[in-house]
Amino acid sequence: MPTVADECERRRDEILELARELVAIESPSGDVAALDRCATRLIDALEKAGGAVTRPRHDAATAAHVQADWPGNGSRVLVLGHFDTVYPVGQLRRQPIEIRDGRLFGPGTYDMKTGLAMAICAIQAVVSVTPVDRRPTITLLATADEEVGSASSRAFIEDLARESAAVLVLEPALASGAVKTARKGVGEFEIAVTGVPAHAGVDPSAGASAIHELARLVGVLRALADPSRGLTVNVGTIEGGTRPNVIAEHARARVDVRIARMEDAERIQQAIAELRAEDSRARVVVSGGINRPPMERTAGVVRLFELARAVAKEQGWNLEEGMTGGGSDGNFTAALGVPTLDGLGAVGDGAHALHEHVVIKDLVPRAALVAGLLERLGDNGWRS
Repeated sequence: MPTVADECERRRDEILELARELVAIESPSGDVAALDRCATRLIDALEKAGGAVTRPRHDAATAAHVQADWPGNGSRVLVLGHFDTVYPVGQLRRQPIEIRDGRLFGPGTYDMKTGLAMAICAIQAVVSVTPVDRRPTITLLATADEEVGSASSRAFIEDLARESAAVLVLEPALASGAVKTARKGVGEFEIAVTGVPAHAGVDPSAGASAIHELARLVGVLRALADPSRGLTVNVGTIEGGTRPNVIAEHARARVDVRIARMEDAERIQQAIAELRAEDSRARVVVSGGINRPPMERTAGVVRLFELARAVAKEQGWNLEEGMTGGGSDGNFTAALGVPTLDGLGAVGDGAHALHEHVVIKDLVPRAALVAGLLERLGDNGWRS
């Protein structure tokens, strides 16, 4: 009788072809028509794999997400990914799809359309060779807004996670091929300063510079960082003022915050919220907050990783783990206490970059890993 690994090997060409087709359908976050075109191809693949497809949609969503379900006798396992990308329509002219040196290049190959193709193959393999009473109930959720914060998909992700014994995230692997057992949480803040305009040469003392106030606050923000705790603060953009000879009335900055520990979230949010102008004539308004909690390496995460490592060993290779500073939808599920394993997708490099690519020879082994893990998670006693 064939194994799930055999079934993934049999579908080697299908994984690569589906990945190429999904990448060829550009799908930038927020572009409803483009996202729907990509969703249509994704739905076709899911239905061919035997999935019962629905399109959950939040009132605030710009495009509907894609959910597919396969029945089983065990607890639900949630397979998670996204099909939106950071690239505008037309990027393929600058960054064409091509196979070179054993790699598939193209925008969205690595992050993370190849991961979706691998997930579908893995589920097909499980459904093909594992009796329904020995496999888990499987749900695949592919969202349309991960790259812009998951505002409309977060509720669906968390609801499904609460009903699940485990979550498998098909985001790309670390560069070494390691899966991700920890991720930093992500915060985005805007600091807006309003000052008093005046002529910079004739009467500068009559003004209160928003730019000068913001420049001072940048130093305050920098001092909030604590790299030893995995807490970083980056002022990414600054804008303000109108002319060199005018005391600036307005200035604003956008700030990226990363946290490795949930206990730091309240402290950093409070510290940023309490920012004040030194000049009483100026006003500071802070907006934003921590929008992705950290994925911490909990006992449940470790148990799931150890299971995955055992599956990889049975299949003849060694699986490692690691941490990344980037966030994913796995942050949400792990923060709920649901065992979550991230980075199960493609091996490659260049997320959001012109050299984005995946390594073709690793597609089948990693799809087989996901399939083997799904098969093992059909045992309701795996967490006991």
